[in-house]
Amino acid sequence: MANNNIKSVIEALIFSSERPITIEQIRSALDNLDATEVRAVIEELKQEFENTNRGFRIIEIAGGFQMVTAQEFAPFLKKLYKQRRVEKLSKPALETLAIVAYKQPVTKFEIESLRNVNIDGIIANLLSKGLIRISGRRKSPGRPYVFSTTRQFLEYFGLKSLEELPKIENFANPSTTGENIKPETDVSTNQKEQGNEVRESAQTN
Repeated sequence: MANNNIKSVIEALIFSSERPITIEQIRSALDNLDATEVRAVIEELKQEFENTNRGFRIIEIAGGFQMVTAQEFAPFLKKLYKQRRVEKLSKPALETLAIVAYKQPVTKFEIESLRNVNIDGIIANLLSKGLIRISGRRKSPGRPYVFSTTRQFLEYFGLKSLEELPKIENFANPSTTGENIKPETDVSTNQKEQGNEVRESAQTN
């Protein structure tokens, strides 16, 4: 396959994917094209989009690549979708999620010990949204479940990996950690969604 055709195919794959598409997924669609070549083509596409001031960008997020609207066009998208209701996680949910992110794998009891409040409903809510998962059991009496974040968590907050989380030592008050983890701005939008609309945040707890 000619290089231009490979580039077009990869662009189409990223465009059509509802979730960040990984290099391995792209390779599988291209008869196991070398991973280095796939990444090189993606980087070339990224540069083309930026150099020609296209309305979209390709970003690396949650272990894959996604096509999103360019940040500079955010005001226009907000005007177009200003009537749209965007729901976000509640503060208690964000605080709980922050504890899971920084302490994982962590048990419900350990989270409740830090928050001094029952979190049964919040844990169920975060599980239903796919932001956390049961990643095993603690080798302690009762064998309690332990929770960890998911790939969807990385997507929601616009992170490539957990290494991009703000350093915990940068927070003067650990109880405010959840306030420092902010969802990716609404205008980083998956092209697949209706008319390149603003990405919705997870539903309110």
